[in-house]
Amino acid sequence: MSLSPSQIPPIRMAVIGGGITGLAAAHRTIELCQDQQRPLTLTLFEGQSRLGGIFGSEWKGDYLIERGADSFITNKPSGINLCRRLGLEDEFITTNPHFRRSLILSRGRLIPTPDGFNLIAPARIWPMLTTPLLSWSGKFRLLKERFIPRKRGLGDESLAAFVRRRLGNEMLERVVQPMVGGIYTSDPERLSLLATLPRFLEMEQTYGSLLRGMKRQPTAAQDQLHSKAASGARYGLFVSLRNGMQQLLDTLEQRIVAQTRKRMGPRVKMLRRLETGWEVTPEHGASQVFDGVILAVPVHVASALLATVDSELSRLLGGIESASSAIVITGHDLSRIRHPMDAFGVVIPHCEGRRILATSFLSRKFSGRAPAGKIILRTFVGGAMQPEELQQDDDRLLQSVLRELGDIFGIEGSPEFSEVARYPQGMPQYTVGHLDRVREIDAQAQSYPTLKLAGNYFRGVGVPDCIQSGEQAAESLLASLLQQAEPTF
Repeated sequence: MSLSPSQIPPIRMAVIGGGITGLAAAHRTIELCQDQQRPLTLTLFEGQSRLGGIFGSEWKGDYLIERGADSFITNKPSGINLCRRLGLEDEFITTNPHFRRSLILSRGRLIPTPDGFNLIAPARIWPMLTTPLLSWSGKFRLLKERFIPRKRGLGDESLAAFVRRRLGNEMLERVVQPMVGGIYTSDPERLSLLATLPRFLEMEQTYGSLLRGMKRQPTAAQDQLHSKAASGARYGLFVSLRNGMQQLLDTLEQRIVAQTRKRMGPRVKMLRRLETGWEVTPEHGASQVFDGVILAVPVHVASALLATVDSELSRLLGGIESASSAIVITGHDLSRIRHPMDAFGVVIPHCEGRRILATSFLSRKFSGRAPAGKIILRTFVGGAMQPEELQQDDDRLLQSVLRELGDIFGIEGSPEFSEVARYPQGMPQYTVGHLDRVREIDAQAQSYPTLKLAGNYFRGVGVPDCIQSGEQAAESLLASLLQQAEPTF
């Protein structure tokens, strides 16, 4: 005999962490319980005063700014699929084709990224031979790549070691390091290629050469790689929302608010395993007991919370390093900038000796972000290679950035607005061997079927990766709880 839905006790679930990962996990849990007509009591714990974690949009007068991610890539389906389920498909906006290119600072000059260059390797040789980014010796070394023997096996190696081995040190320092290292705010000497861009390792094994492999991609991929849209970042694959990324956060919150008990402000200070579930204790207030928990917090927070639950799991999580960074957001009148700002942004090689990592031209990437004749700049500071920059207070950091922007772009006068968004330990570092560490974490966590870990420290740092991680955690946890709760008579 089976119980009717009204007789089944509700599943008591906690999601700790109200960033995009936690919100996606909460939303997916509600979806699944509604589909299966299972009663649910869901509590969302968030230590900040707002949901959304490290990103969100805000109007500054007539400017629409982004504090974190300003878009997401569409070739990873989790972001697109969630937006569709939320009814946001008609709100998608694509990048502005008029400015769809990037720049690289080279010896103090702003140089366009060569057409067809795709993060590590070029799809077309001629643009690389004519670019001033490389010396003639650097270009000759690039051409020799076809004759470099492939490495035996698919073992992990650093981005720097791989690029230096195949394309030469000048390509690494002048082109690849700022393009790829900036995405992960990482040191390329330590960044795992297997965990970040494994397709290039596979290309080497399949074709024996990156140059040969890029030319032999399937036709659809060749069209993508050979277009200007694919120069540097694959800008044609990115979308945002008409009213900014906050629109995704707000819609998620609206969908889950009626089904969720929110605990904002007090951080969770302790997680304790019980015979029949989990006890969650916030810094202020009474403890609560849950059947299952999703831990959707930064990796260093997850490590601390699990220290009294499983010291080995805590140690493994603590082995994943994180880098801190900041985004300085400024608004300017274009008439006071000498450079035409005819791109989506600039990346800056570490060898240039600058105090900033990159600057994104937000209102060039997406229309409707700034008034006519104005521009929004988002300048990235810190990361694994420049942690000392973040020791400055906000005022000094802003002044440092404005000096760099003035020197690089010829910006005169003060910005019309400015804001500093800091992200302490916000970016996990996928150092060499990262996937092995993740496998160890997965194996150790299997001892706790009603506790799931989710976040950007597993298999991807982008918005779709975070959404996928949260949704998979929800699906796995609910399956475990339903299996335990199924009554038999």
